[in-house]
Amino acid sequence: MRAGGGAAWGALALALLRRCLLLGPLGLRPAGGQDGDGCGHTLLTPHSGTLSSKNYPGTYPNHTACRWRLRAPPGTSLLLAFGDVDLEPSEHCARSSLLLADPQAGTAYGPYCRNAGPAAPLLVTNSSAVTVLFNSTSHRSGRGLLLSYATSQHPDLVSCLVRGTHYTQEHVSVYCPAGCKDIDGDIWGNPSQGYRDTSVLCKAAVHAGVIADELGGQVTLSREKGITLYESAFANGLHSKRGSLSEKRLIFHKACGDALEVAAFNASSWWHEVDALGQDRAWVAERAALSTTGHSWAAEPGSEATWLELDLGVRRNVTGIITKGSSEQYNYYVTSYRVSSSRDGKNWRPYRGSGGQEDKVFEGNSDSHGEVSNAFIPPIIARYVRITPQSWHQHVALKVALVGCQMVRVRAPRPYVPSVPKEVPVPTSHPASRTPIPGIALDPEKAGSTLLVMLLIGGFVLLCSSLLLLAFLCRRKRKPAAELNCGITKGYPKLESSQVCSLQSLPPPSSTLASFPTVAAPGDISLTHSPEYAEPDLVQVSPSSQTGPSTFKPLLDEGYTLPLVVSHYDVPGKYHEYAEPLPPEPEYATPFSEPEPTGTRRSPCSITGHPGSLPLRYDAPRPGELPTGELPPWGLGGACTTPQAERTASPAGDVPSPEGSRFQLGDCPLSHVYHEAL
Repeated sequence: MRAGGGAAWGALALALLRRCLLLGPLGLRPAGGQDGDGCGHTLLTPHSGTLSSKNYPGTYPNHTACRWRLRAPPGTSLLLAFGDVDLEPSEHCARSSLLLADPQAGTAYGPYCRNAGPAAPLLVTNSSAVTVLFNSTSHRSGRGLLLSYATSQHPDLVSCLVRGTHYTQEHVSVYCPAGCKDIDGDIWGNPSQGYRDTSVLCKAAVHAGVIADELGGQVTLSREKGITLYESAFANGLHSKRGSLSEKRLIFHKACGDALEVAAFNASSWWHEVDALGQDRAWVAERAALSTTGHSWAAEPGSEATWLELDLGVRRNVTGIITKGSSEQYNYYVTSYRVSSSRDGKNWRPYRGSGGQEDKVFEGNSDSHGEVSNAFIPPIIARYVRITPQSWHQHVALKVALVGCQMVRVRAPRPYVPSVPKEVPVPTSHPASRTPIPGIALDPEKAGSTLLVMLLIGGFVLLCSSLLLLAFLCRRKRKPAAELNCGITKGYPKLESSQVCSLQSLPPPSSTLASFPTVAAPGDISLTHSPEYAEPDLVQVSPSSQTGPSTFKPLLDEGYTLPLVVSHYDVPGKYHEYAEPLPPEPEYATPFSEPEPTGTRRSPCSITGHPGSLPLRYDAPRPGELPTGELPPWGLGGACTTPQAERTASPAGDVPSPEGSRFQLGDCPLSHVYHEAL
């Protein structure tokens, strides 16, 4: 069976090849040609093309045949992309088949049908000429075939039926063949919004004006997040549909697609309309701008060879045009037009598109309010663009806008010559070479990155220096604070909540009660000297032992300085403070009680209970409470009464009274003595 099947297949292939060769030459162009009654949509170009069977995607007819001969430029080979092969199945594809053959090399691929399809969607051949033969007999079903081709320079060739959902990556770059515009397939969206990802990719590229259908080309797009609603539009001879929400949308990348500013409008004529109410309406050329509200430009009714001219001011690279009718109020619009361009406004050149055989007629509007886009592939490079209407509805009325960019002039890049001292010669023999600077190796291509690195390094060094300086200042500030803490010993740590330097431990400014003994001491204490502080003992403190606080003032040679304070109560506990010697003022010694001699009469001022009690002390009032010349009240239970007469001395040796007192202690051995508060 296998041997017989192989023989039968070989015989069928030879018969098909013989039939293909017997058809003879057809006087084909270098791109190839077609012959037969079973051929459908066909567009063949030197670099790419598309072909299909008759009635595709409907059922192909019975007993038909078609031959396509494909040719690639010399030095290249052909790639074939199988879009669809749906031929009625039969044994060895005897009823309907597709055969690919190279008559010169004698190689064949196929035959193919529904039950024996191609192994891969892309077939790579080693020949620059391939003959495609389609043959059908009696059958009941089958859509037929759809095939695309390109040269070996485009290995990313895809079929016209590939959709955006076939890809998962965000950025896609493929090569679309020529002839995909008229292939059955739906597209949703428009160039401004993007297209639904279920749209046929190459057909959407033609609608967006990225490629021309008669040429094909490379398409670059991105898959972005979908939108809720896709609006329909008519562009480049294709109608898109209104689509709903999709997961992804297709955004085609098109360079040079900005709106161009028009410097001036000019027209063959304009319409001065007077309506039924007698109101004038001027349809002048300046109202042809697409952004104008209200009515548009309109030519004078009945005029011949009407045209509208746009002056861009300077030469521009024009890649497309957008047209619109009069407005929603008036149903006037242009259905088709031609475009011509000029660089000086005198010599005009008609636009013929990529074919270059005839003037291209663009499809215009189908209503008065919708916008229609058409692409110029290749673009127009000119300053003046003229639009010549070919057909219109009721009146020639038009609004227009041009799309493109500034004309890019290719110039040789200027060499990078950095500023150098005058004594350093600048090389002139090699202007493109780099000029060395001592100590610095400059590269024009890397100058920006090198400068950025140097700035980053300088900023880092400056930041580190600032941090080190801040740390040094903080430590230096903390060191005097540690030396002037509550501890008295030099370098002793600060005592928290210490009684030595707490405000509560300091003596109050004035006591409420001052206690004095009741016995006076003999002698004149005004001649006594004020006590002095003893010199501190020199005690060696070991590092391991902890020294207690001292009340002796350190010597000046030890580095001690007086704290800057006004009084002892300004900043208690913050600085070291030491008591100063008392001022040289007279002080009174504490009186003692001496035993009375035997036989001495007790004074009537004696106090009951005195022999067995502690020495009696009296409380003196606060300073300033008794004015000079008044006697204090006595209320301690004693029997002493103060005589009113002044006495200067007492025979018993009483202590002299303070200066200015009006009594003496002659009658009482125990007297009250008042002193000024220290």
